[in-house]
Amino acid sequence: MIYLDNAATTLKKPSAVWTAMSWAMRHAGGVGRSAHQPAMTGAEILYDTRMLAAELFGLDDPRRVIFTANATHALNLALYAMAEKTKHLAISPFEHNAVLRPALALAKSGSHRLTILHGRLWQDEVLLSAAEGAIADGADCFVLCHVSNVFGYIQPLEELDRLLSAHGIPLILDASQSAGMLPLDVRQLHSLAAVCMPGHKGLYGPPGTGLLLWLSDDVPRPLLTGGTGSWSASPDMPEWLPDRLESGTPNVAGIAGLFEGMKFVQRVGEEEIERHECALRALAVQRMRDIPGIVPLTDADGRQTGVLSFFSRQLSAETVAQRLAEHGICVRAGLHCAPLAHRTAGTEQTGTVRISPGWFQTRRQIRRFADRLEMISGKESAQILE
Repeated sequence: MIYLDNAATTLKKPSAVWTAMSWAMRHAGGVGRSAHQPAMTGAEILYDTRMLAAELFGLDDPRRVIFTANATHALNLALYAMAEKTKHLAISPFEHNAVLRPALALAKSGSHRLTILHGRLWQDEVLLSAAEGAIADGADCFVLCHVSNVFGYIQPLEELDRLLSAHGIPLILDASQSAGMLPLDVRQLHSLAAVCMPGHKGLYGPPGTGLLLWLSDDVPRPLLTGGTGSWSASPDMPEWLPDRLESGTPNVAGIAGLFEGMKFVQRVGEEEIERHECALRALAVQRMRDIPGIVPLTDADGRQTGVLSFFSRQLSAETVAQRLAEHGICVRAGLHCAPLAHRTAGTEQTGTVRISPGWFQTRRQIRRFADRLEMISGKESAQILE
């Protein structure tokens, strides 16, 4: 099998991830609920993982690292917390449904205006100009996906941060496709109110894990309320982090795996991971350009990670993906839970096929993928012409 769907979930993990999860399942108890050894072991796992995340992303206070079930959970926490202080939300034109749907829900409730910024694929200046217009129109909170999950487009985070900082406007960053692949130091980005990310993608952790980095000075409203193991006599949630945003028993085994995934990323280095993935994407593009009817959507100026979408002029995206799956090659086809991005790029009606190699994929596997794609394109296109 050749797995090229890491933008959805990294399938192959460092072996230490599974070892840590298995160990935690056998040794860690309910965190914060008791003082016995299993409970303290679980607490140590959470403490160590918070400290590592703070180190990896440049936080001075590890209490601002909130454990979540996934990036969607983190984004909803951030959006609804910021909704307490803002009235006009502006989001980029490449956002995932994890942002678009809660943003639309806020707009439909009548509590917020929503502006979807104008943009074009690979054209930073269009987004930045639209952001200036939204600020003039009263937008008081922005959301940006650092990297498009469909196209791998690295959006102009630093430039937008400078613009928003000058106006004192907060930014929620969706780092789902950049965490673990692009260096991110929150100390260098002064508009950030929150950063949201999954554990199961570029951080090489297990599904069911995620992180919210809460950077705003405002006390956030909890999305869920319930037991925290602290301040139990009060009917209200604790006022302090991380307890305020972490109701219920945490996924200790998953967090133990996330710790090892982040240690792997730290050891290898985001720059080296990005270099490897981009080299595989470049090889795929090179091979695709020799296949009649195949059109890769790529940027010549380097504003792209290893994520690559393409389409066939003869075959549907779903047909291409299915034929590749029959040859043991795992890709994704369709709208990728991001119809807004497809609408912006002009691929809403057809969708795309997406490949997303990770650290454990090889040049040989990319060549084999390209060989199968060429065979499928030639054989099926010939049948259509007949």
